[in-house]
Amino acid sequence: MILKTNRLGFIKSIIIIYALIFSFAQSAEFHEEASTIISASLQKQPSNSFLKSFYSRLYFVPVWTHEDNLSNFSIELLKQIDADKSLEQDSKIRQDALAIYAKNKSGYTDLSMSQKITLEFEIAELYKEYVDYLLNGNINWSAFKGKLVNPKNEEEINGGWITYGSPFNSLNIMEDAIVNGSLADTLNRAAPKGFNYDLMYNELIKYMEIRQNGGWAKIPAVKGSIKIGQSNSAIPDIRERLRLTGELGNCNISKTSQTYDACLQKAIMKFQKNNGISPNGIIDKKTSKALGENVDQRISKIRLNMDRIKWLNHRLEQRNIIINIPDFKFSFIENNKLRKEMKVIVGDKKHRTPIFSNRLSIIILNPYWNVPQSIIQKEYIPKLLKNPHALTKEHIDVTVGWDRNEPKIDPTTIDWSQYQFSKTVPFRFAQPPGDGNALGKIKFLFPNNFAVYMHDTPTKKLFNEDVRAFSHGCIRLSEPMELLKIIASIDSGVNLERANEILKGKTETSIGLKQSIPVDIVYLTSWVDYNGTLQFRDDIYDYDVMQKN
Repeated sequence: MILKTNRLGFIKSIIIIYALIFSFAQSAEFHEEASTIISASLQKQPSNSFLKSFYSRLYFVPVWTHEDNLSNFSIELLKQIDADKSLEQDSKIRQDALAIYAKNKSGYTDLSMSQKITLEFEIAELYKEYVDYLLNGNINWSAFKGKLVNPKNEEEINGGWITYGSPFNSLNIMEDAIVNGSLADTLNRAAPKGFNYDLMYNELIKYMEIRQNGGWAKIPAVKGSIKIGQSNSAIPDIRERLRLTGELGNCNISKTSQTYDACLQKAIMKFQKNNGISPNGIIDKKTSKALGENVDQRISKIRLNMDRIKWLNHRLEQRNIIINIPDFKFSFIENNKLRKEMKVIVGDKKHRTPIFSNRLSIIILNPYWNVPQSIIQKEYIPKLLKNPHALTKEHIDVTVGWDRNEPKIDPTTIDWSQYQFSKTVPFRFAQPPGDGNALGKIKFLFPNNFAVYMHDTPTKKLFNEDVRAFSHGCIRLSEPMELLKIIASIDSGVNLERANEILKGKTETSIGLKQSIPVDIVYLTSWVDYNGTLQFRDDIYDYDVMQKN
């Protein structure tokens, strides 16, 4: 494998050399002199500096400048930056690009060799700056992860966010561009493709244009609520605000009517759905607050989540499962279309569900619930100190060892006060399979370091809540049987009829999938759904705030 990798690298190097030789065949003398100056200029720079790494990989050949004009790569880069509407007009990238445009127009041929090499380095730095923006965004991930609360023990889930960087970077993009002869083509292939990123880009441009045209008037906080048929002075501004974002539909765009009519109510219900609010058509405090966000706040949220998407796991497979924590939703995606959506319950703020990717590979029917140490110490020992028989009601067995064949012990014979503040408890608490089991009847495993999984639950009423952050970190599914049916329809290793027979009993049974399914647990407070509609949600874990600072 190593020999094969080295051979491929050698072949790629030869191709790059030939491509570079061909590119400066007509001005070999210029390029030879420029290469000598570039090599000498970078000699004293540290080995990890971008310019030294960049030009070392390219054999110190200038790629942005020729003898009489800028190279095609420079022209492509400048055109790409100019066409990228997501860049603010006053952004450093755009301003640096404009400065290089100016130097090129003011008399490139009059520049000395030294000035051309300086320009070469300036364009290289601009290239790196733009590629970093395109691939990585602006979130300081190191600082953010440092703010996350560290778990006090391995059983406790207090937050976590695993990032998945792009396989592209500023060095291999340039190598690819040289081999293929087009920087624009390589940049297009390197740009994020999954999680409807391209549609998010379009929404960002739309909102930037709204801002450029003056945005919308501030919607004042509503006192009480506004119901259909009532009048309120805020109605004209609400109507105009929804018109600008395209959510008003075909309603009358009267700028004077203060009556909350049926057509506007329909638009409000659409707005509520797009903001994770129960679509009751009443302009209440929560709806008023969402309407009150100005265009800059919305742009900021779109940008932040586009940057998050850049660091998600872009596998682009035929099927995948997405669980979006702020949306409290599970989505089964097949061939880039939504096959199934269901409500989920995620971790509360003290036990935040981590953000990561893995693969669903095992289904457990009639699962045991092995109570985590953190729950034993924080919840069950206090219960036992108040009532020694507390575990009986919840049908929890206590054993000395973790083997299921270990004999059960009577919890009333243990002095639980000695473990109240200890780091570990030398007992296994387990709830056997049954209708009252905390995991319900099915558990879906995608093995990970967080010990997080999806499962059924006997507590169905919590799915009626809008904000469903109640768990200790795992994901509770509102329709686990529907997921089982989907998997059975696509995986020959899962026999639905047999599974249903097993579920009638209480024997724990493990089923391995023949084809694992990607699972992505994400945290998006703004995204474009699979109907092409822009969505916004509340920042339940305060991650928006933490990643902005």
